Amino acid sequence: MQRPLADEIRPKTLDEVVGQRHLLSPGAVLRRLIDSGTEANMVFYGPSGTGKTTIANIIARQTNKTLHRLNATTASLQDVKDIIADVGTLLAPGGILLYLDEIQYFNKKQQQSLLEFMENGSLTLIASTTENPYFYVYGALLSRSTVFEFKAVSPEEVEPAVLRALKIEQDRSPLPLDWEQDVPRQIATACGGDVRKAINAVELLCRAAMPRDGKLMLTLDDVEQVAQRSAMRYDRGGDAMYDAASALMKSLRGSDPDAALHYLARFLEAGDLITPCRRLLCSASEDVGMAYPQAVSIVKACVDTAMQLGLPEAQLPLAQAAILLATAPKSNSVTAGIGRAWADVRAGRTGDVPRELQNVHADSAGMEREQGYLYPHDFPRHWVQQQYLPDALKGVHYYEYGDNKTEQAAKHYWDEIKGPQP
Repeated sequence: MQRPLADEIRPKTLDEVVGQRHLLSPGAVLRRLIDSGTEANMVFYGPSGTGKTTIANIIARQTNKTLHRLNATTASLQDVKDIIADVGTLLAPGGILLYLDEIQYFNKKQQQSLLEFMENGSLTLIASTTENPYFYVYGALLSRSTVFEFKAVSPEEVEPAVLRALKIEQDRSPLPLDWEQDVPRQIATACGGDVRKAINAVELLCRAAMPRDGKLMLTLDDVEQVAQRSAMRYDRGGDAMYDAASALMKSLRGSDPDAALHYLARFLEAGDLITPCRRLLCSASEDVGMAYPQAVSIVKACVDTAMQLGLPEAQLPLAQAAILLATAPKSNSVTAGIGRAWADVRAGRTGDVPRELQNVHADSAGMEREQGYLYPHDFPRHWVQQQYLPDALKGVHYYEYGDNKTEQAAKHYWDEIKGPQP
């Protein structure tokens, strides 16, 4: 059986690894650890196809430890016990190096079973995960390990690997193999930073290539069919989803309509309407707020319309909402005001509700007292000086008018009525 091309051309040295220069360039901590042969427990965190397994294999070849590989999606606690049973025997005289892929699928008990042997040095762990290890990896295990984050590989870094794969396929092709000029670049771009996916695409394209005029030609149309949605990383409920949601929110706040539309399009491509709708609704109050109070009702109407239409038509009202929020004047006075008020409540700064504001039916029968509440609409311009905060908070200000036209107009209006405030 022929080996997969991605495995066949897997790098054997650190200099052959595609991408991850922040980890592997000369002088980087991980590079120094590997070159010096230092044995350390590590957690490799990052997207698929970015070199985690490749680097673990390189480390294994530079150590005298017996290498074991487990995938947490299929491994059991017994598998871990069987490996640990080799510690101190002739099967593992120098100790064990365990490469544990997708460690997030191990439960707490399974992860705990490794701790004793990591502590005494008889087992060195290299774990990999596509999810944030600080959420999914047991704290005691993390405290004994160093986390290294792997990044999606850029198209510029992937393209040489694609060309290398194409050359191998070209050398062993039964017919002359050629490709349209932009095919390598398109494959590198469409893989979404996943080198393995790019190499697999090369292999699939070469296997499916149709003979034409005595040779095989790889076309951009074929690349598009093979790539499909692979350039986009999206896992509902995973880091990629939350990263995209965060980027959408921050683009709206940063008044960048182009970026906002880009991240919105990612959700639309994934068929996720709920997440961007929540972000849009939140931004209307959090980031625009009193600078343009009508934004919240407009965005709500856009969201309701989108949910009624469904995809693909939902793209239009959601894009309208995103552009509105990104180009609207900004104010976080709502966020800051409720934040300060809630902080006081949490800190216990409350006090009794002033008598004037209490429910008129609060007194016991026969103990009624004059409430003393002044009805603002009975006074000129519908306002009268009156204490509303509890005595313990008298004079406290939570809301500060923003420096936008709408809030400054409101401030001017009330300054004329109320006069200078203490």
